[in-house]
Amino acid sequence: MSALRSGYTTGSCAAAAAKAAALLLSEGKRVERVEIPFPDGARISLPLVYAKPGSDGAEAAVRKDAGDDPDVTNGVLIAASLAWIGGSEVEFAAGEGVGTVTKPGLSVPAGEPAINPGPRRMIREAVREVTSRGVRVTISIPGGGELARKTFNPRIGIVGGLSILGTTGIVRPFSCPALRESLRCALNVAAAAGVRAPVLVPGHIGERAVRSHFCVADDRIVEVGNEWGFVLDEVLRHPFTALLIAGHPGKLAKLTAGDWDTHSGRSESALPVVAEMHAKILDLPPAPAATVEGLFAVLAVTERKKLGDTLAAAVHKAVVERSGGCFAAAVVLIDLGGRMLGSSGDLDPWL
Repeated sequence: MSALRSGYTTGSCAAAAAKAAALLLSEGKRVERVEIPFPDGARISLPLVYAKPGSDGAEAAVRKDAGDDPDVTNGVLIAASLAWIGGSEVEFAAGEGVGTVTKPGLSVPAGEPAINPGPRRMIREAVREVTSRGVRVTISIPGGGELARKTFNPRIGIVGGLSILGTTGIVRPFSCPALRESLRCALNVAAAAGVRAPVLVPGHIGERAVRSHFCVADDRIVEVGNEWGFVLDEVLRHPFTALLIAGHPGKLAKLTAGDWDTHSGRSESALPVVAEMHAKILDLPPAPAATVEGLFAVLAVTERKKLGDTLAAAVHKAVVERSGGCFAAAVVLIDLGGRMLGSSGDLDPWL
């Protein structure tokens, strides 16, 4: 089987476009490719579709290549327009096809462009390689408003377009049919290496949290993406004795509703599940929130732990039922900052 091809996030494409525009605005230099820094310290060169003067600055664009991941934004144009401003800050604005946040509970405040913190850092660092002057960076995705209707953005209060996403700058294919074979191979390798208590996580946030809270080697962690049902069925084929599942409640709560494929396009939102549990366990209706993260964020510490532990126990029960109780399972729920919200089961095998 050939390896799945990685691609680049909207955030890394925006950073490359912004640096190319900065080069044209600051130095009058028009380039065909531009190299930008990635969060892991790597430097990668991306091709430009164009770089041209704008009405009050300069503009450049990169066409997104998501690799083998069937991302809704694969092939779209990510454009960045730069204009000088006073001071020394890098300001962000939403252009055509980029959404604006309208509700609390997301990673950027209401009223701000839907450009997540990770991409903002990448864009800022890329621009700062060219100039230290103050600039306004306007990110646009032509046709993004229509594409956004195929995402959860309208449900969580992001209006007018898509979000600029990414934590590492790299898109790794989590949704391709071929991923199942890769996951099967990952479990085979772990078992062959003598791993008996693996850790399943949805992706990078879960992986970082596990490394922070537990003592686990690389070969014990398997990134599942959205393929929870498939992976739990495959786990039964191996001599594992214990299993830790760690991730965000916005993903893992879906398992309690029987959604074992947690892709947003193939499963329901976890928010109603968590909101119903909130009302039942805390004996009061949840505060208005656009996301599960926002629902937890407004709770007092004791309430947060009570809800987190109860939800973790429900996920634990679902996993045990799915696997027939063939191994000792434990569940840990973490927020977007990597903090533990709740747990269920014996965690000793990973401490």
